[in-house]
Order: sequence, then structure tokens, then C-alpha cells
Amino acid sequence: MEYEGTLYRPPSEAYSLIIQVTIGCAHNRCTFCNMYREKKFRVRTKEEIMRDLDEARAMYGPMVRRVFFADGDALVVKTETLLELLAYTHENFPFAERISSYGTAKDVLRKSEDELRALAQAGLELIYLGAESGDDRVLEHINKEVTAAEIVEAGRKLKRCGLKTSVTLISGLGGRKGIREHALRSAELISGMNPEYASFLTLRLYEGTQMNEEVRRGEMELITPDEIVEEMELFLGHVDSPGTVFRTNHASNYVVLAGTLNDDIPAMLKRLEAVKAAKRYRMEEWRRHI
Repeated sequence: MEYEGTLYRPPSEAYSLIIQVTIGCAHNRCTFCNMYREKKFRVRTKEEIMRDLDEARAMYGPMVRRVFFADGDALVVKTETLLELLAYTHENFPFAERISSYGTAKDVLRKSEDELRALAQAGLELIYLGAESGDDRVLEHINKEVTAAEIVEAGRKLKRCGLKTSVTLISGLGGRKGIREHALRSAELISGMNPEYASFLTLRLYEGTQMNEEVRRGEMELITPDEIVEEMELFLGHVDSPGTVFRTNHASNYVVLAGTLNDDIPAMLKRLEAVKAAKRYRMEEWRRHI
């Protein structure tokens, strides 16, 4: 099997078979992100991908329960090709319970509902959608090239077509000046989508990114762990998304939360209050190793 560059995958895909369908990210212009900067984007050939699937079958066979199509947005691949890959994956791994991939709102909106339904029927179950924020000013600032309304429509479209969605947001992405709007608009975004899963990472800056330079020049101020908690309290106090499984279990997070919206919101708010009072945040040294 081959894998080009650094491997990135969602926390819940830790034990999945990772198959690189694309190299890098088709967008690759977000100002905070350095994940795929060293890669020149391309879609791998079917022959390359199927060869990896063949080798994985020989090595792991019936042990494979989940398959994740990498890299940054495998949903950008033509539907016809994805359908062939899904069929070949099920042929090689008949015991696989789930196939998932990253996808952008643009990818979703570009495909027809018939295409998305066909992908769902072929066994693609879950799309990880990096929304980052529900605040249009933040989305413009990070060069997301999509609006909150478009992200909501993409989520609703996936739901209509039988695909589950896991939406990722980023704590602190609005900086000190944008705490309230980032929290409230992100709550509106999740409420409007009502995804099966939602999670928060916490902003970390990396050398070579535009946002890192903005902070160095004093054009953006990072927020403290206390303010991260306050932002999360605002989000949880305003979100209305019954049944959404909610997590802040990424290595970047200062506080780990786990619950289901809306029932577990009081318990999660209580935990945030206790952690903030005791200053029991994940150490910065631990957050550096991501």
C-alpha cells in the first residue's frame, strides 16, 4: 500500500482502513490550515486505489470494519468513479460496516441529489464536513469560499439523500473580537443542519500559515482557555439540535466534552463551569503534539 505525505483523519477513524483516494485537498487555501500544503492536489487513478484495496485485503481481510477515503475531500471525485470504488471496497471487505470520507460544502452542492442518493445506496455512509464556523465574517477571513447558508444547505441536502454528516467547528477561530458572534452563529449553523454528529477542535497556529502571521503582526488576538470555555458556554446555551452526538475530544481541545444535544447540555455546561473554576485544562505541551 502507498500513502503520500502526512496522514490526517478524524479521531473516530483511528482504527479504520485509510485509503488515499485523492492526494491533498482541492481547496487548500484556508488561512489557518497547513495540513496539505506540501501536497499538490490530484485524484489518484482507479488502478492505484484498487491496488491498495487488493493489498489491504491480503493483509487485513475480514478484520476491516471501517474504511475511510482520504485525503482532504474525496467527495470531489466524480460520482461514477466513487461508485466503482465503493463497489470494489465492499467486494474486498464484505464485513465492513461503514465507509466514510471528508467532503466540503462545495462538493456536496456540486453533486445532484440523484448522485448523492446513489452514493448512499452504494454504501457511503458518513461525510465529515469542516464547517469551521457559522459566522460569515469568520468564513470570509479564513478564505473558506463558502457561506454559512451554503454549509447549512449542504448539510440538509446530505440528510435528504440518506448520508450522515459529522460537522467540525473550531473554537477560538474568531479571535478575541469575534468570540460571541462565532459562538452564536455556529450554534445557529448546527441548529439549522441538525447533523448526526458535531464536534469542536480548538485553534492551533502553525508556521507558514497566513493566520499565524496575522497573530504575529497583532492583527488577530488568540483567546485564552477561560475564553474558550466562555465561547463554548455560549454555543451550548443557544444550540438546538436534538439527537446530535457532540464531542470535543480532539487532541487540540482544552476540555473534553461528550454528550448528545439537547439532553446533555446541562451536564456539559456544569462540567465547563467546574473545569473553569479549577483551571483544569489540558496542558499546552500535550496540545503541541498534534
